[in-house]
Amino acid sequence: MVYFDKVSKIYSPTSIALEDVSFSIEPQEFVSLVGQSGAGKTTLLKLLLAEEKPTSGNVFFESRDVHSLSKGELPHLRRRIGCVFQDYRLLPSKTAYENIAFAMEAAGKTDEEIKENVSQVLEIVGLLEKNWHFPHELSGGEKQRVAIARAIVNQPDLIIADEPTGNLDPINTREIVEVLKKINEFGTTVLLSTHNKDVVNSLGKRVIAIEKGKIIRDDKNGGRYVI
Repeated sequence: MVYFDKVSKIYSPTSIALEDVSFSIEPQEFVSLVGQSGAGKTTLLKLLLAEEKPTSGNVFFESRDVHSLSKGELPHLRRRIGCVFQDYRLLPSKTAYENIAFAMEAAGKTDEEIKENVSQVLEIVGLLEKNWHFPHELSGGEKQRVAIARAIVNQPDLIIADEPTGNLDPINTREIVEVLKKINEFGTTVLLSTHNKDVVNSLGKRVIAIEKGKIIRDDKNGGRYVI
């Protein structure tokens, strides 16, 4: 599904974000991308979303080089990839339901599809009873669950979760991880970027460790990490 082929991203001779990175992610995998701040995780994700271009190498999503896509093709790629961020990025003037519905409206879905699917994803993340709450009425964990619901409502093939538990306490962190595991069990590929060793060690899933722009470990069955 995802393939990085000898990818480097060099901003300057003294700023090398990624160096000769190669790995692949298969459909329905759950992969944790780990490393300290500045290791290159965010750059890697931006390259996958075609928000930045590599200095060398190629990034493929289902056999298409994402950086060879035209401007007209990029929105289709990004609709197939749902994104969850540390800061939630919810619209403050819209309710939980409306935040999720907005993503479907942008994708051109019908009112009937929106009504059915928004309720379904709110139930998946355990927030059906708070569908008309505004973001300021929700806890941090609840906001993140709304953000996850928004990311999955258009049924993407891949979910990228970039430090989704960075602002959360341990209890809410566990709840978010369980939601991501549930989504993966439904058949969606998950790429989780994190520096939380407890999250990584609790999953028992594949872990790719990156340090100073290079992959230093790729453990198929997880492992114990000190990040």
